[in-house]
Amino acid sequence: MLNAVTDLSDPALWARPDLPEIIDDLRGEGPVQLTSTAEDGPVWSVISYREAVQVLRSPVVFSSEQGSLLGSGEGLTPAGVGKMMALCDPPRHRELRAPATAAFSPGRSRAAAPGILEMARGLFDRALTEARVDLVDVVSALPLAVMCDLLDVPEADRDMVVRVCDQAFLGDTAEQRRAGHQQLIPYLLHQVMRRRLDPGDDLISTMATHRIGGRLLPIEDVVLNLDNIVVGGVQTVRHASAMGLLTLAQRPDLWRLVQSGSVDMDSVVDELLRWTSVGLHTLRTATEDVELGGRTIRRGERVVVWTWPANHDPEAFTQPHEIIFDRSPNRHLALGLGAHYCIGAPLAKAELGAVFSAAVERLASIEPIGAPQYNRSLINFGLERLPALLTAR
Repeated sequence: MLNAVTDLSDPALWARPDLPEIIDDLRGEGPVQLTSTAEDGPVWSVISYREAVQVLRSPVVFSSEQGSLLGSGEGLTPAGVGKMMALCDPPRHRELRAPATAAFSPGRSRAAAPGILEMARGLFDRALTEARVDLVDVVSALPLAVMCDLLDVPEADRDMVVRVCDQAFLGDTAEQRRAGHQQLIPYLLHQVMRRRLDPGDDLISTMATHRIGGRLLPIEDVVLNLDNIVVGGVQTVRHASAMGLLTLAQRPDLWRLVQSGSVDMDSVVDELLRWTSVGLHTLRTATEDVELGGRTIRRGERVVVWTWPANHDPEAFTQPHEIIFDRSPNRHLALGLGAHYCIGAPLAKAELGAVFSAAVERLASIEPIGAPQYNRSLINFGLERLPALLTAR
């Protein structure tokens, strides 16, 4: 039976203060439910951790090749299927992922961490010279700079890159989001063609010159995957860091705990990732009839894993609606799971650790001015703006 009461595809739902009660009540009706969506018609919604893991770990049964995110429209397949990591299943997925893996490796991310921390300190030092700031703008500069350094994007192009990334992930409609990608793609195409002829030591060059079976990866595949990496890399860190700082600002006890250094920063990052769960959902399509959470999913039907409910499931997390920095284990799904686990996870965690470390090091407090202004994105839910007063430590 279609559950038409709760529209999980309405971004306003995820900003509601009574969200925990809404999701707990909905989960009580079953871990998998047929729900309506604004743009994509009926989908099977997974709101429990166990079933979310089952879907994400089973690419043969739950495929990415008909789309990995809501928003394309009912019955429509997004462009890039078979050409982008996000829209492929193994083994093709592994082939496309391979050239970018080294750039985001744990070792390389650890080596970059001191420089990223210095960058974050500089951002807060500059912010402290202003009477008031938009904290979203302050933290956005970090992932943009890190990603542009990784791709060797010229300084003159960086404002354009972040602008189109915003539109690609935060546009209110599918048309607006497509327009953002359509602006970024020609720029990346130009860079890929230039660096295929004259490669450097950067991610664009690595992907542009990558060969599979002795043949260069098609330029279209290179461009589409770079588009996905750029937009995802900037937006995920931007919203997780802003939402995490808002959480700490609203909870002085937690701020003091992090500031004291008595909790491990890696654990802080993981718990704030679980708590905020800014990447709201993952879409899959069933390749065969399958039982999931007591429901029969038919071949061709779409299944949506909702990250926030899965990461706040009491069957998987003790006191899920509490922030527990020494939570262990903390097997959250904020960065995905299985074959499609976020390729940039080590770098993202290094950036988030730098933001939170620099904030408590440089600031005595963050005082939000007025109510937080949330965005309308169902892809990376977070803050549109967060005007605030910063007090130096």
